[in-house]
Amino acid sequence: MVEADIVVVGAGAAGLSLVHRLCADTPPGAAPSVVLVDPPPGPLRPPPRTWCFWESGPGRFDRATTASWEWLRVHGPDGAVVRRHISPYRYKMIRSDDFEALVDRDLKGRPGVRRMEATVGGLTGLPDGTVRVTAADAAGGRLGLRARWVFDSRPPERPPAARTRLLQHFRGWFVRTERPVFDPSVVDLMDFRTRRPEHGLSFGYVLPTGRHTALVEYTGFGPAPLTARAYDSALEDYTRRVLRAGATTVLSTEQGVIPMTDGVFERRAAGSERIFRIGAAGGATRASTGYTFAAVQRQCDAVARAVRAGHRPEPPPAHPLRARLMDAVLLRALDTGRVDGPDLFFRLFDRVPPARLLRFLDGRSRLYEDLAVGVRTPVLPMLRTAAELPWLPRRRPPVR
Repeated sequence: MVEADIVVVGAGAAGLSLVHRLCADTPPGAAPSVVLVDPPPGPLRPPPRTWCFWESGPGRFDRATTASWEWLRVHGPDGAVVRRHISPYRYKMIRSDDFEALVDRDLKGRPGVRRMEATVGGLTGLPDGTVRVTAADAAGGRLGLRARWVFDSRPPERPPAARTRLLQHFRGWFVRTERPVFDPSVVDLMDFRTRRPEHGLSFGYVLPTGRHTALVEYTGFGPAPLTARAYDSALEDYTRRVLRAGATTVLSTEQGVIPMTDGVFERRAAGSERIFRIGAAGGATRASTGYTFAAVQRQCDAVARAVRAGHRPEPPPAHPLRARLMDAVLLRALDTGRVDGPDLFFRLFDRVPPARLLRFLDGRSRLYEDLAVGVRTPVLPMLRTAAELPWLPRRRPPVR
């Protein structure tokens, strides 16, 4: 039996960030004992991926940042363009392999930190106030761990009940072009010149790392992801017809699905006061945008402060209630077709000061700023949607 103060399940953004906060900032001997459990290589381990966020000034993980930008650009379906300087913020991109390498370097040689490759099965609260973690290693051998606190970043077995449930689904190509195509000073955050799907919306997303290199993604908001062939067809059309990239080499790909839902993700596991959910599993994903990384950092910082102070380390809500209510209205309005998604997002970037809009999108704006943003949306359809939400039932998706 392996015993520790804390067990963290999953070494994605949330798990790695939490261990880094708990141990890298604490003098040796004062940090809690921590075991980080990650699945062995295989279907349960997420593939390499990219995380993006914005922040002002130097950041905690700048050493792992692939690139950052001060300019964002949005293209309307008709080719209209809005370009915004986002000072004091910078938009940053981190690749998961670089992030993991940074955390490993910072924790190397620190006593009390242990990493295990195992598949976690059960989490059981014990009468003595600890939690038993059962797991199996790559060979199938049983492992046992016991901890005072457990933080679980694995996706829930079943999504929470919700009134609206969309998916943000995407596939991206890391590309190299023969001729200089990209402007490395600006991110194309939403390019609505993609071919629009029958239901929902789609846009291109371009993160340039040089004149010849970029991550180019096709992203959709809708009821279901596409096939790999359909994504590649959409990306081929976008790079050729819209970006006019010419001869292009695809260096690598990434693909993912992010739930966009007004369902409530519980931050505490049922049946125990000492098992908490973190990351997307704990509600860190902003329902209306899909951004997660910045909220993960806020949650992990709060947990680490509570641990150091000897307090109960329950993760706080990742987003304030007002932001979650606004997300619910927006998702319902998009799903019903009452508002035109491309028109709405283009209008916001065109008419709202960029720093205010980014605070709003991050759930950190004040009430008067929320109202100032709200009047730039289609007010009547949004009010109609807000009025009907309390009467709509929350439903769970069918079991498959």
